[in-house]
This record gives sequence, structure tokens and C-alpha cells, in this order.
Amino acid sequence: MSVAVRFAPSPTGLLHVGNVRLALVNWLFARKAGGNFLLRLDDTDEERSKPEYAEGIERDLTWLGLTWDRFARESDRYGRYDEVAAALKASGRLYPCYETPEELNLKRASLVSQGRPPIYDRAALRLGDADRARLESEGRKPHWRFKLEHTPVEWTDLVRGPVHFEGAALSDPVLIREDGRPLYTLTSVVDDADLAITHVIRGEDHVANTAVQIQIFEALTNSEGGGVVPVFAHLPLLTDATGQGLSKRLGSLSVASLREEEGIEPMALASLLAKLGTSDAIEPRLTLDELVAEFDIAKVSRATPKFDPEELLRLNARILHLLPFERVAGELAALGLDDADAAFWEAVRPNLSRVAEARDWWAVTHAPVAPAADDPAFLAEAAALLPEEPWDLSTWGTWTGAVKAKTGRKGKDLFLPLRRALTGRDHGPELKNLLPLIGRTRAEKRLAGETA
Repeated sequence: MSVAVRFAPSPTGLLHVGNVRLALVNWLFARKAGGNFLLRLDDTDEERSKPEYAEGIERDLTWLGLTWDRFARESDRYGRYDEVAAALKASGRLYPCYETPEELNLKRASLVSQGRPPIYDRAALRLGDADRARLESEGRKPHWRFKLEHTPVEWTDLVRGPVHFEGAALSDPVLIREDGRPLYTLTSVVDDADLAITHVIRGEDHVANTAVQIQIFEALTNSEGGGVVPVFAHLPLLTDATGQGLSKRLGSLSVASLREEEGIEPMALASLLAKLGTSDAIEPRLTLDELVAEFDIAKVSRATPKFDPEELLRLNARILHLLPFERVAGELAALGLDDADAAFWEAVRPNLSRVAEARDWWAVTHAPVAPAADDPAFLAEAAALLPEEPWDLSTWGTWTGAVKAKTGRKGKDLFLPLRRALTGRDHGPELKNLLPLIGRTRAEKRLAGETA
């Protein structure tokens, strides 16, 4: 069977780096195996699911290059969930419960106070037809729980290794709410079975869910005669640099903010997230194909990985220093630098940590600059030695050699006054690259102390 994975976010907020890490790992796993990647929107939480968040999910994945082979939306599948629920009811695995939230909270509190796990006591299974009729006549509507088998649940996790749960230690999960809407625990299993998902790769916060869902997979197989239990992998959850968890609701380290406000390159984020929590060194990669070739889920450790924005920014700079002009031409144009060319990009990229910073150096090479002409006599001598155009990458060396021979200056005493006069700054890209872009007319005026 061909490998099939899914990324199944709920469109209830902005994707953060922890969400996208799971999407990336799933995508890399599928591509490495020659399988397919499903994007499924788990949008049955109608109060919190928003179209703008769904659009944001697709925008973030597209920006990262995580193309999907199939697409599904849970809100299109309510009829299918009803069919499955009916089959589980008929088999006796789904039963109605009438406790109110307040009554359930009291039961849990009582069990906890006795030092016992808050497992549902299955009181609803002891109700007779008359009891249920009476409760419904009082206006109560049932929620529906899945009856777990009190047998061991075991699987071999691709990250955690052998996992074991005792069925008797698990609480019968609610699969359908009082208003008839199915919950994630049911819909996720139905979708994974129907869409032939072979591997479920998700966060370790779902480990207990998996123990329950394996039994639901098996119940569906028994009641409908189809579907197989997928292979599971549970990754440690990403935290921020301080060890705090990430949250869509709080907008923690959202992909949108990294792209739009921080100016992060997609391959910088992908290069970092693909390696966090693995045994591989974090190095800049320019294509997703490189990450696919290096990917092995066996390298993922169980230690909690931390996401450090400063590390991302450093990696972003390293990637920019490698990117050819063709890869950034669109970004430069979006900054208003339509006339920027490969010579400009290659001149400034060693000094950038974000593409947006190129605007500053475009201004230095193409707009008026107030020079720091703090040694006018020396600068006048240097200006008199400016060679005629055309200029190229050898011009700077030829010119400064002549200035050194004429004035006897060398090192910082030679180069710093020239840099400050030509750029208005103490530091920046190599002047052998900038000088041809500045041109003779501007250079001559700036050396004379004029804004040009």
C-alpha cells in the first residue's frame, strides 16, 4: 500500500511553528516514501472555525512549498459521520449518556479527591428504557460515548517505540455531543480510514487519544468491514526558547508573522524545523528536495525541542548569503527595487539578515547620501585619483592602490574615511562591489562632501 499521510489542522487560529513542523515532517515523510500528502481541515468546531484561518493555513503551506496531493474538509462529511455513528450504535459500541456537565464535574472531583483516576463510571449503561424516556421527557438530550474494550492497547510508535495502555484505565470517550455534532475523536478516525491514511504523524499530546482511536478503528473494521489501523508516530511538542508551549489562540510565533513582519525566508524556517529535535546538525538548505534526501523519522528524538527566533534569524542570514538573484528577484521587486539586478544583489547579500534590508543599500548606491567627509584634505586627494569609467570589480583595488601610493596611508586610515564618505556608514558590503554601483559622478560629489 502506498504511503499516505495527512496534516489536519483546525482553522481556529493562525498556524504557529509547532503546527507547521508537524506539517513539514508529514510532507517530508510522504515525499521520501513516494507517497501522498493530504491537507484536511478539521473544521467541525463551528463556533471557532473561520474562513480567514482556513485561507491562512493554505497560504502558509503554499509559502513553505508544502504542496498537497489531496484536500478534504470535515464539514463536507457530516453525512458520513452519521452513517458510522448509526453502525456503532447498532453494534452496541456507542451508547447514550444523560449527565449534565455539572454532574460530570462533580463525579470527576469526587474521584480525584479519593486519589482515583477520573474515569467515567458507565452509569448510563445501567439505565433502562423507562429511565431514558423519563430523562428525555425532562428535556435532556444524550451525548454518546464509545464503549471501550477493557483489554490492552498496544502499538509500536515510530518515535516512542513500544506503547502500552490498559483499556480499563481509559475513560469511554464522548464521540457525539448533545446537539448531534461529532467530535474529533470520531471524525479523525473515520476520515483516516475512509481516505486510506497509512501513517498518522502528530504531536505527543495525542498519545492517549491514539489508544482510544485504535479501538475505534477496530470497531469500524468489525462493523463496516473496511479500513486498517495506521502506523503512528508521536513527536515531542515544540516549545519556545523559554520552554513555554505554543498556542494558535495566542498567536505564538505564527508563520504569518515570521513571513510578513520578520521577513523570514521559507527555506530558513523549513531548514530549522526539519532538524529541530533530530540528531542532524542544523544547516542552511536551499531546496525542499535537499531536506527530503536527508529525512529519516528515526532521527527524531523524544527530547523536547526548543524554537529560538534568534537561531532562525541567523539561519535566515546564512541562506540569504547563498541565494542567487533569481530566487529573490520577486521579493526585491515587491520592495520597490524593480531595477535591482544580479550585480546589486551579489554586492549586498553578504550583509543582509533579511531581504528588506536591501532597501538601505539600494539607497546608498542609487539615492542621495549625506557623506561623512571628516578628512576633507585626504578625500580631495583621493577624488583627484578617481579613474575614468567604466568601472568594474577591479576599480576599487586600482584606485585605493593609487591613493595609498600618493598619501602613504594604509589599513583603517586609508579605507575608513573612504567608506564613510562614499556610503555615510562605518560598515557594510565590500566597497569593491559597491563602488561600480555608486558610479563616478556620485563618488566624486560625496568625496567633496556633497549630498549625492
